[in-house]
Amino acid sequence: MRKHNFVIGEYYHIYNRGVDKRKTVLDQYDLYRFLKSMQEFNAIEPIGSIYELSFLKQKFGTPTTKSKLVSIIAYCINPNHFHFLITPLVEKGVEKFMQKIGGYTRYFNEKYKRNGVLFQGKFKSKHIATDNRYLLHLSAYINMNNRNSLGTPTTKLSKSSLEEYTENKKGICNTEIVLGQFENKKEYLKFAQESWQDIQERKKALEI
Repeated sequence: MRKHNFVIGEYYHIYNRGVDKRKTVLDQYDLYRFLKSMQEFNAIEPIGSIYELSFLKQKFGTPTTKSKLVSIIAYCINPNHFHFLITPLVEKGVEKFMQKIGGYTRYFNEKYKRNGVLFQGKFKSKHIATDNRYLLHLSAYINMNNRNSLGTPTTKLSKSSLEEYTENKKGICNTEIVLGQFENKKEYLKFAQESWQDIQERKKALEI
C-alpha cells in the first residue's frame, strides 16, 4: 500500500528502473517509442486503432487535443530507469497513466522475444509538499538526470525535458509552474546546472 493518495493539483515524483537493473532502452527507436507512449497514452479516451497511426504520422511533442490524465512537468528517460514529475488532472489519473505506460513492456518483449516483467515492481512515488523551492530543485534533478557532473549527456539513449525549459522547442511538458519562478530560461538553466553540480559534489563527499 502507498503511504499517500494521488490528489488532483498535487505534485508527485514518479520513478522506476528495469528489473535486476537491466536496460529497458536498447536503441533509438526504443527511446522514441517510450517518449511517444508518454504523449499518446496520456489520454482519458481509449487510444484504439489510432495508436499506431499516431506513431507513424505525428512527431514527438506535437500538440494533441485529447483530454489528459496528468500534466507532465518534467521527465527523464535513461537506458535503465526513468523519472517523471507529474500532477493528476482527473481522479486516478496517475494510476491510469502509469498503467497505460506499461504497454511499453509488451512492445519491448515482442521486439526482443522475451517474457515477464520489465520494470522493478510497481512504480515508486513521492508526494511533493507545497514547497516551491523543493519543486524547483526536483525539476533540475530530473532535467539533468541523464548528464554527468559537467552537464554533458552520458548517452545518446536518453532524453530529458531540459530543452523544453532552456530552448524554444515544443514538447509535452507544462513548464509554467517552474519557469514562472525565474526571469527567463537562461536563469533557469544556470539554476539547474548549479543544483546538479551541488548534488554531484555531495555524492562525492559521501564516498570519501
